[in-house]
Amino acid sequence: MKILVTGGGTGGHIYPALAFVKYVQSIDPNASFMYVGATRGLENKIVPQMNIPFKTLEIQGFKRSLSFDNVKTIQLFLKSIRQAKKILNEFQPDVVIGTGGYVSGAVVYAAAKLNIPTIVHEQNSVPGMTNKFLARYVDRIAVAFEDAKHYFPKQKTSLVGNPRAQEVANVQESAILKQYRLDPTKKTVLIFGGSQGAMKINQAVLEALPEFSKKEYQVLYASGERYYEEIEEKIGMAKDGFKNISIQPYIDQMAEVMANSDLLIGRAGATSIAEFTALGLPAILIPSPYVTNDHQTKNAQSLVNAGAVTMISDATLTATNLVAAVDEIMLDEAKRQKMKQASKAQGIPDASSRLYDLVQQLVK
Repeated sequence: MKILVTGGGTGGHIYPALAFVKYVQSIDPNASFMYVGATRGLENKIVPQMNIPFKTLEIQGFKRSLSFDNVKTIQLFLKSIRQAKKILNEFQPDVVIGTGGYVSGAVVYAAAKLNIPTIVHEQNSVPGMTNKFLARYVDRIAVAFEDAKHYFPKQKTSLVGNPRAQEVANVQESAILKQYRLDPTKKTVLIFGGSQGAMKINQAVLEALPEFSKKEYQVLYASGERYYEEIEEKIGMAKDGFKNISIQPYIDQMAEVMANSDLLIGRAGATSIAEFTALGLPAILIPSPYVTNDHQTKNAQSLVNAGAVTMISDATLTATNLVAAVDEIMLDEAKRQKMKQASKAQGIPDASSRLYDLVQQLVK
């Protein structure tokens, strides 16, 4: 089978696509792939490591205000469709899967016009502009949240989950916390705001560290590369007193660390949610206010409704209410276990398998 995957701009679009590729490679060594991304997208750093054919198209997003840049956007989109058709004719895929981002719009639209079977995957509870546009042209729509189904034609849409979940679902408990000078036998709170960090979360955590240092549970805190040195400087000698706290710029083996943690604190991105629900990890989510359609708040709210997470808005986050929220969960074992079960129930650990089933239905 020949599968062309397209999606880009952010890790939320890229990692699910690559997780699906890895899954198919594991069950069908004869399958061949091509990935099409944007010339300036994050996929240029990530996809080449997968050792699969990779091509790019020059494309850009629309400005939400009136702008002459939107004229160029339309011109690039039309040009990208022509280039995408050329790539498709050369590769001759059996199916094209788009995971979001503007480049996905051009490639999947071109594939639909060439009568190649098409699928789009929507990771968030509120669809992005690209997938809303493509919904009328594609053969199947795969969603990661039940709430997202309402935005798409019922007969085309299936709940499959996020393929990233299947990558982490079977990660085992280990002694990895020793690498961060923590005790693997103690209850652990994991705090992170993404690879670059989140300033509002960092401010609250920094003020909360003296309180966290008094707790029976321990804290692993990933500040983000750009904030790490500043935080180290502010803490200074006080760090020596934080015996139960480990501060890191970044965590490489995040899935394994999650599997050995008891509570997660972070943003409400689709990939992160797929990972921690696949592991059945309770969470305190602080949705980013800087995303399109406030989709992180809606992602988080669906899990609040299920009893799997607590949500604190970015605007109201303080050290005081953060510590209180952590204590409410970590010091109440019955509550934490109930949230853990609810989180596990919201996870879809066989997401890649479900997506592959859709592919097989289309190419038979």
